[in-house]
Amino acid sequence: MLAQSFQLSDIRLGIARGVSYGLFGEPDEFVPASRALGAGLVRVYVYWSQVQPEPDEWDWSVVDSLVAQLTDQDEVWVTVCSSSQWATREPSDFLPSSPATDEATFYRFVRALVLRCAGRVRYWQCNNEPSNVALLWAGSAQDYAAQLAVFHRAVRDADPAAAVVLGGCGYDVLSAAPGDPPRQFFDHVLSVGGAWFDLFAVHLYDSPDRIPGHIETVRGMMRAHGCERGVVVGEYNGPTLFQMPEVEPALQQTMAAAFDGSDGDFTAEGLAASACRDTPERKAMKALYARMPELPAPLQMLMADCSPELEDRRHRINSREIVSRNLFALASGVRRTVCWHLAPEIPHYEDPFTMMELLQGKLLLLMHDEEGRLTRRQPAADTFRLLADHLDGVHSVVRVPHPEVSAFTLERRDRASVVVLWRDGDLFSGEDEPPRIVEWAWPWPSEDAVAIDALGVPHTVRRRDGHVIVPVSVTPLFVTTAGHS
Repeated sequence: MLAQSFQLSDIRLGIARGVSYGLFGEPDEFVPASRALGAGLVRVYVYWSQVQPEPDEWDWSVVDSLVAQLTDQDEVWVTVCSSSQWATREPSDFLPSSPATDEATFYRFVRALVLRCAGRVRYWQCNNEPSNVALLWAGSAQDYAAQLAVFHRAVRDADPAAAVVLGGCGYDVLSAAPGDPPRQFFDHVLSVGGAWFDLFAVHLYDSPDRIPGHIETVRGMMRAHGCERGVVVGEYNGPTLFQMPEVEPALQQTMAAAFDGSDGDFTAEGLAASACRDTPERKAMKALYARMPELPAPLQMLMADCSPELEDRRHRINSREIVSRNLFALASGVRRTVCWHLAPEIPHYEDPFTMMELLQGKLLLLMHDEEGRLTRRQPAADTFRLLADHLDGVHSVVRVPHPEVSAFTLERRDRASVVVLWRDGDLFSGEDEPPRIVEWAWPWPSEDAVAIDALGVPHTVRRRDGHVIVPVSVTPLFVTTAGHS
């Protein structure tokens, strides 16, 4: 069976659990916590090493734990990583994933996994960001395309209604020129594998206003090979280093040392061992932390133990970007977005001396309480819930041209529409600028307007001559009728 046309008409916000569900400890119960934030979709990783640790040994504990948490309303996206100590070219139980040494063995594994989930998983993804060669994929584009073909056939045979998702297209591709290796990687996969996937996943971590262009880029890549499919956002969040060119000089030496490939054992055992010794990465990160007081404030706010003022500012930026990133994507025709990510991989474990922690360690919605439960909300979690409430019943998100602000309308089936407004400004210091007073045409003369911003703060709205008058800052503001907020 060839690729299907998946028409995703409704909008669902999703949350990713992380990269190691059940890998470094018992699988936790996370779907109810995601659902409580308004997520209608969850994304989780499953590794070959978890399910089939030996050729004749099957362990379904992680998969069964996931399925047991689901209701009929939950959508599930499983990223299947071909990491195995015995069945892949490069032995590993974690990352990077590797091509299978035998296609038939890989087919049997994927088919058994899909059958075990009995139709409860709608989206099956073949590995993650395979163009990130050596870090996430230990193979070539040709290897990935060949494995995608086997993966697609196994999913189709086990569950013809499920969608196959192409491995995520990340910042390495989106920031590259057309002739650069990451772009060439996907060009090859698309040139030979257009029939082997149903949805193209894109990862969005740089400036939110670049999102429409990124989505058009991946559509253009597919059109160039005659295989345009729906686009889904497999990961997004901010603020991240990819938005901060001003901190690049302070990071160049650290990045070079962290990713020089001289000490990169990414197995579960290797990672545990590296936490107890000074690898090149940890040495570089410790050197960066030793310079923390002299580093640019935007970089400091991404680091552990920054000042309370910087921590609070980062939380506010994070909340703003939860809204802006989603609306840019949804207005570009995307109908599934997945926020990265729900909570720490391991309760109460912190290790600031890794590049990955600097890149995304603070992009969390929830934290564990003293008993290890996911109950402690970060400010971004409340913003996610607020956005989910306003998007409930939305059938279209439209960007409205405006000379002064970014403006979007959310058209809802059973409630009045919502207008979302914010002013462009510097990522770090934009909130220090005064708001701009904006008049917006108000189509409900008998209805009062109410407004609440992305931080949950209500704002006064005045009406005059068929318009509402609102103060617009860099923090997105939701405006709707009083009876339909």
